[in-house]
Amino acid sequence: MPNPIAYQDHAVDVLAQVSAYVRTAQRFALITSVEIKGGSARDLGSLAVVSDTGEMTGYMSNGCIDQDILLHAMGCLKTGAARLLKYGEGSPFHDLTLPCGGALSVWIDPSPDIGALVDAYAALLERKSAVLTFRPKMSERSVEQFDIMISYQPKIALTLAGRGAIFRATAKIAHAIGFDVTGFSPDLADLDVVAAYCKDAPKHVRSSSRIDALNLDATSGLLTLFHDHDWEPAFLVAALATPAGFIGALGSQRTQVARLAHLSEMGVSDSDLQRIRGPIGLVPSLRNANLIAVSALAEVAQTFASKQQIVTYVKPL
Repeated sequence: MPNPIAYQDHAVDVLAQVSAYVRTAQRFALITSVEIKGGSARDLGSLAVVSDTGEMTGYMSNGCIDQDILLHAMGCLKTGAARLLKYGEGSPFHDLTLPCGGALSVWIDPSPDIGALVDAYAALLERKSAVLTFRPKMSERSVEQFDIMISYQPKIALTLAGRGAIFRATAKIAHAIGFDVTGFSPDLADLDVVAAYCKDAPKHVRSSSRIDALNLDATSGLLTLFHDHDWEPAFLVAALATPAGFIGALGSQRTQVARLAHLSEMGVSDSDLQRIRGPIGLVPSLRNANLIAVSALAEVAQTFASKQQIVTYVKPL
C-alpha cells in the first residue's frame, strides 16, 4: 500500500507540519522544487516534508512522481545525505514521465536548517513574508553551487462583507481553496453558517454608516456581497485606507457606476476609486450563488497568483 500523502499547497501548511515534527523531535527531510523547465503542476520553490515514518505533507506533482520522491526522501533520511533528483527531460528515471512535459528538479535535504524553517513559519503566521535559502548541488559532477533564495508570502486573506446565499457560498468556497476568511454581516443566521469557514469568529455589524478599521495587508482582499448596497460604502472606505491587494464589490455595471459616483461625492479620490473592482467576477451575468462565488474568487486568485513565491538565484563568491 502506498505511503500516505497530504496534498498541501501553501508553504505555511507544510511548515506547520515541520513545526509539529520539531516539537516532537521527529526526523524529517525537506523537499524543495529548485528547477523547472517547461510545464509543471507546481511552482518553483514549492515545499514538501517527509517524516522518518513515511508520511508526506505537500507535493511536487499531480501524483505522477510524489511516491517516488517520498521513497527517495526516506532513503536520504537513512543515509543522512542530501540529494538532487531530476524528473522528465534528461532524467535517469526513464520509467517516470511528466505528462505536462519539461523537467523538474527537487532538492531533498534530510538535515535542513530547522531554525530558519521555524522562523519562516512564525513570520507567515504573522502575515509577513519569509525568505528561505537553499544551496543544492545542481548536478552530481558540479562543484559549483547556487544559493536559491525563495520569498514566501502569507496565505491570501479574504474579508467578506455581505448577506444571503452569495455571501455564504463565497465563504464556503474561499475556505475550501485555502484562503483565510474573515466575515462581516448584519444577519445573525448568515454569521452562524459562515462561522465554520472563518479563521476567527465572524462579526455582526449593526450600522451601515460606520465600520471599524479593517486589518488588510497587500496579500489581503475585500469583497462586498450585498444586494442592499447601502452597506457597501463604509466597508469600501475602510478597505481603501489599507494596502489591500484586492477590493471588489458585487453588482451590475450600472450599480458599479452608481457606487463610484456615490463614493466620489463622499470625497473618495479618483485614484482610490480605480482600486474598486466591479462588477466582480470573471464570468458576467451569472444567476447562481455558487457560480458567482467561483467567478469572484477566480478574479481574486488571478490578482494574487504571481505574488505567492518569488525566487532569486545567487552565485556565491
